[in-house]
Amino acid sequence: MKVAYLGPKGTFSEEAAVRYFSSKQMDGLMCESILDVLDAIRKKKVEKGIVPIENSIEGTINITIDGLLMNDLFIEGEVILPVALHLLGVKGADLNKIQEVWSIPPALAQCRDYIQSLGASSRHFNSTAAAAKAVRDEAKVEFGAIASEWSAKAFGLELVKENIQDFTENHTRFVVVSNPPDEIASSEKAMLVITPFEERPGVLVTILNVFGSLSINLSWIESRPTKKKLGTYRFFVETQKGVDNPDMIKAMTILETYGHQVQILGSYNTTKL
Repeated sequence: MKVAYLGPKGTFSEEAAVRYFSSKQMDGLMCESILDVLDAIRKKKVEKGIVPIENSIEGTINITIDGLLMNDLFIEGEVILPVALHLLGVKGADLNKIQEVWSIPPALAQCRDYIQSLGASSRHFNSTAAAAKAVRDEAKVEFGAIASEWSAKAFGLELVKENIQDFTENHTRFVVVSNPPDEIASSEKAMLVITPFEERPGVLVTILNVFGSLSINLSWIESRPTKKKLGTYRFFVETQKGVDNPDMIKAMTILETYGHQVQILGSYNTTKL
């Protein structure tokens, strides 16, 4: 099975893909950006892709949810990956020698307090893996990278200090993506995109009341601009019932009766790695 994910070698996305598809013969395609991953799926260069959609500290990854709609794709799985961020260095590096820390901006933000305690400066890279590779290539003890143990093994670096994130409960949620299926499988969760019939005060409340009245729990809500007119939004809603559930069918019917546009963006179960 050919699977696209965000590269380069050593990223959290690669780790999530390899661990999730471990029981299958995965042929990985590393891409330079999240949008490249989604584009590869749409163009059927791969069968599936895996992309991050939310981090427990930094929040929603908007480029992912916008890209899912832009490419008309479908979420068929959810993967929760614990994120442990470590300070990596070349052989011989120690905390007293680290002067500059390299990583992707969200990882630097998640370790802000620790970096300040070192008195080190920081430098941005496109991915944690790119930072780790750069530290290996520079081969200087004054440079460190914030990345995963997966990256340390990939690039032959040492763990100078483990678990340096400011908050210990750090997880990233990935979604497994494909082109829309002919039939939607039964599942425990679903993702809907609701575009209101009109922009007016209280429209979101009326939408949420439909789910509340049918005892459908919502585990995630996100608003994004429609990109058609300033001040107009659509709502991404994750439900704790699948689209084949009678209550969900009724909820979607009511929303459409009110004139709202309802799109099923995903039907999936959760896998915790």
